[in-house]
Amino acid sequence: MAATATKVPFSDAAPAQLREVILPEDVPEFDRQFQEALDAARETLRLDALEEFLTHYRRIAWAVSAHGRDEWRALLERAKHTLRTGELPPGTASAEEMRAKLRERQAAQA
Repeated sequence: MAATATKVPFSDAAPAQLREVILPEDVPEFDRQFQEALDAARETLRLDALEEFLTHYRRIAWAVSAHGRDEWRALLERAKHTLRTGELPPGTASAEEMRAKLRERQAAQA
């Protein structure tokens, strides 16, 4: 029996579908970037910029739909706070703390 491929959400979504899913406050930036990608395609006769744009916003649409708009907004706010202050949100571990935990687990299993 052949395995069936699981389709990734939004993997072939059109720009209009993506625009409906993203946060309303992100629509102006979406529109600006979409126009830039279209302009680049027109000038270069290549679709690279458009494909990058679609890949980026397909990931965002997937995340927004998976978490819901309110949780996605909260996640973005936490990220902005961390970037602005350098402080991690309460209850999170730094990358170095996570690496140390992984080393401890690996040592315990050896």
